[in-house]
Amino acid sequence: MKHILFFILFFAAVTVSAQTEFGTKFKPIPAPKFSAKKKTPLPQVKDPQAETTDVPSIKTPNVFDNTSITPKSQLQVGAEKSNFSMAPKNDFANPGDQYVPKMEKDLDRALKDAGLKEDQQPLVRTDVSYGDIRTSSAFFVIKYRDYGAIDGDLIKAVLNKDVVKDRLLLKGGFQEFRIYLTEGINTFDMIALNRGELGGNTGEFQIFDAEGKFILSDVWENFDTGVKSKFVIIREDTSLNKDKKTK
Repeated sequence: MKHILFFILFFAAVTVSAQTEFGTKFKPIPAPKFSAKKKTPLPQVKDPQAETTDVPSIKTPNVFDNTSITPKSQLQVGAEKSNFSMAPKNDFANPGDQYVPKMEKDLDRALKDAGLKEDQQPLVRTDVSYGDIRTSSAFFVIKYRDYGAIDGDLIKAVLNKDVVKDRLLLKGGFQEFRIYLTEGINTFDMIALNRGELGGNTGEFQIFDAEGKFILSDVWENFDTGVKSKFVIIREDTSLNKDKKTK
């Protein structure tokens, strides 16, 4: 019994002593400070293309950019046209005026093709010969007309220096007259008496013999006043031809 009591007292004394000592000497252990660890850098992966940045690139030459080989054309698609012009410009001019000369030229050509206007060619001031004609016919039929615009062209017909028709007005349709031939050489002239209102004297002729056989046709263009269309007509001796047929 004494032993048990002794043990209890001893245990109580030790407990009180321990608590007293623990209360005076106990120091709390501070929480450990954890420093941020340095991250280990990742190994750098080199770009295969970056290795060639220090090496100068090689560019394939373009022959179209080399003006010493192929000069650049001034007419490129999308290229801005030059506004330079030697002609004076009027900012207040009608834009349609630039087309007027061409329209007038086209109209002038259309009128000429339709026979409503004559071509303004240089005037012919020398006589024109239409050659020699041989025939056994007693007379020729001369048909004539104005093949251009009807602008008052006048002619005179002379055979062997004798006036056959002193004043013939050329019209659009053919008119006609006869010339009677002598045996041998005959000279026949058609003389321009004036110039028409639209230009020189212009005309067309057709020649037929007494039997209606076609002999010759042609035109004269822009004759000045007094210019002649000249013909030499040789009438053969009809009696000699009859003698040749009877033999």
